[in-house]
Amino acid sequence: MTASLLTRLTVLTVMALASTGCANTIRGIGRDTANTVDATQNAGANVAEAAD
Repeated sequence: MTASLLTRLTVLTVMALASTGCANTIRGIGRDTANTVDATQNAGANVAEAAD
């Protein structure tokens, strides 16, 4: 194996790992956002019930 081939394989491996990490982060942000929306809706319902 030449140094050029090893360099290419290393770069491809690093890029694949970085992409996986980004995908997990994006999914986590989506879950956090969904939880925030749910909590806001619940708080709004509680305020509406208290006002009645």
